[in-house]
Amino acid sequence: MTLSPVNDRPVFDAPLNKDSNLNTLAAIEQRVLWLSTSIIHHANRVRLNTSGIKVGGHQASSASIATIMTSLWFGQLRSEDRVSVKPHASPVLHAINYLLGSLEEKYLTTLREFGGLQSYPSRSKDPDPVDYSTGSVGIGATAPIWGAISRRYTETVSGKSSRGRQYSLVGDAELDEGAVWEAVLDSNVGDLGEIVWIVDLNRQSLDRVVPNIAAGKIERLFTAAGWQVITVRFGQLLENLMARSGGDALRQRIVDMSNPEYQRLLRCSAGELRDRLPGNGEGCDGIAELIAGVDDDTLIRAIKNLGGHDLAALRNAYSQIDDTKPTAIIAYTVKGNGLPTEGHPQNHSSLLTVEQYQELADRLGENADAPWRRFDPSSAAGQMIESIAEGLRRDTEPSVAPPVIPTDFGRTPSGTATTQAALGRALLDLKRAAPGVARRVVTVSPDVSSSTNLAGWVNKVGVWSVQERQNWFSDDAETVMHWRETPTGQHIELGIAEVNLVGLISELGATWSRWGQPLFPIGVLYDPFVERALEPWSYGIYAGGQSILVGTPSGVTLAPEGGAHQSIKTPSIGLEQPGCTSYEPAFAIDAEWTLLASMSQLGRPDGKSAYLRLSTKPVDQQLAAVPEDPAARERRRRQVVAGGYVLRSTVDPRATIVTMGALVPEALAASERLAAQGTPVDVVCITSPGLLYEALQGRNGQEANAPTWILDQILPSERAVPMVTVLDGHPHTLAFLAGVNQVKSRNLGVSHFGQAGSVEDVYRYHGIDVDSIVRATLDVVA
Repeated sequence: MTLSPVNDRPVFDAPLNKDSNLNTLAAIEQRVLWLSTSIIHHANRVRLNTSGIKVGGHQASSASIATIMTSLWFGQLRSEDRVSVKPHASPVLHAINYLLGSLEEKYLTTLREFGGLQSYPSRSKDPDPVDYSTGSVGIGATAPIWGAISRRYTETVSGKSSRGRQYSLVGDAELDEGAVWEAVLDSNVGDLGEIVWIVDLNRQSLDRVVPNIAAGKIERLFTAAGWQVITVRFGQLLENLMARSGGDALRQRIVDMSNPEYQRLLRCSAGELRDRLPGNGEGCDGIAELIAGVDDDTLIRAIKNLGGHDLAALRNAYSQIDDTKPTAIIAYTVKGNGLPTEGHPQNHSSLLTVEQYQELADRLGENADAPWRRFDPSSAAGQMIESIAEGLRRDTEPSVAPPVIPTDFGRTPSGTATTQAALGRALLDLKRAAPGVARRVVTVSPDVSSSTNLAGWVNKVGVWSVQERQNWFSDDAETVMHWRETPTGQHIELGIAEVNLVGLISELGATWSRWGQPLFPIGVLYDPFVERALEPWSYGIYAGGQSILVGTPSGVTLAPEGGAHQSIKTPSIGLEQPGCTSYEPAFAIDAEWTLLASMSQLGRPDGKSAYLRLSTKPVDQQLAAVPEDPAARERRRRQVVAGGYVLRSTVDPRATIVTMGALVPEALAASERLAAQGTPVDVVCITSPGLLYEALQGRNGQEANAPTWILDQILPSERAVPMVTVLDGHPHTLAFLAGVNQVKSRNLGVSHFGQAGSVEDVYRYHGIDVDSIVRATLDVVA
């Protein structure tokens, strides 16, 4: 193995040009195909299935990309490169890791078994090296884009440059996912030359041969986005055939052929091919004459000889990669290549029968009863694998411990403020009070920086860009927000694509485990769009990405905006999201404390993500009644961070009003009116329903490590009285709190689409205004 003088990448230029070396690589490819097929076969045909539920796996999808993955791992990758593997090809990844010595044999029989190999590649759950968790269509494909930005960002923090390529192995049907093109088209991506996508163009989806998958259209889309496009259409055998007389007509015939027609040829006998392949168009006679001079075996092999299964063609494609721009390699393949089911239109989830598996073993010279054979270390393949394994071995990145996060800046906000504005103020305070912490903060937004109160922070830290760009408005006195773009900026502005945002903060939140550099990523978007971004963000959390998602502005408090911009379900979404703590602060000081507490959970093995739901509703900060005594203030802070606190306590309360976020002023106003009527009530301010639910589960013995003390402080049993819950969101978010002490309750909130109007009108419409709270309280104590 030598290094290319162009891009300093390893290539087998001299030895791999020899047929013997290509034959060695082909032997490894054949073993990868066999092992990946066997992993799935054992899970379905050999391992005892006591439940009767289908285990599944994707032998055809794995076979489609086995050649590509073999050529990549055993001839192209460096240790600093990262690869996202299409979900259904996880058995191929495990087979390769097994041959390289990074997966024990005992795991090969555990696909989709509890504690075993996962259904799809998983960084957090698989026992062997996985660079990117994949599984949900489109998310794994785009992750290396955000991984590349994250890697570059860590370079500015650590001062260490060690940049590898970021590969995505993508199924062609995956390109139907709109999020793929949102990522490809983002303005930051065109400068990322380390991005390489390899599209496994097998023209099949789950149900059928897709009639209109056109490589030309895909190529044009990537080209229009500024990517280099390399098409690997035919293998050497077919190219040699096309070099003969009549070959040009044959080439055009195959290129113009519809996907279903070509796919049908893959399952034809030699006689059927001679009849079908020429067609009846121009040049058909020349095609017929050409293939008449080809023996049956060669003809059958030639029609299947696509570029994605030709090691030499793939190697040639890799050598053309231009590292100054993103690259898309379009590799034509056959789904199920090399299997008895190859080319069948319904082979996506089909499994080889025991007879077919034995047939494959006989053809490949393998033992169906002892399928896990490695190569003899002294063989050519064994020696190549050993050399490759050594070259791919990664040194453990030294981990930098996250800096200590302040817990309190010591300010007590006064006057009128919003929790949304408190976010920007807290970031600026962090910059002044803890610059070492602030240096690791990176904010991300989809074109809403100014409208979510990040302008001051952006002006202070600048905007991240691959290259420094001139700010042509720097001398414009009327321009308040300064867009200073440099590689050291700490704010990343994306286009209007929420899926891109959560994909990026997820990868920024994984740098602590990838490269030993913890970051504090904070993504800000309009709260109504959290639901659009939730699935990829959830997947990012599953993959180990720890980040803070800020939804603002929120709720029907956006009264003039109308129903389309009024979030309803997001409070309960935050409660239910695994690996995430949700907060909805009522006051600016609560927003500061919960933000700092959320940051303290990032960048560590036992860390968690957080979701903060903020509001643009102005609130009198004096209502927070923050204690002046330092010990009492710290007690309040701990309660805020733990999930809630008592905001107003009365003697012999007849009810408790439990509220959250922007509706605290209405709850307090209702309590005053009730007190005037002789119905004293306590008011409890909730900051995190999720943490309180965990505490309740812990009290019941269902959540082993959940602290329960907060329940005793905000809802003590000796003060158990009927309860009214009210929030600017779905009422079931707080409804469970009545179960803490088993009391009667009424639950107010937003359970249907909103209306445009004044805040007073909209609150009245949803029954969350002061009158509604008073009525509900009187009902529950009656």
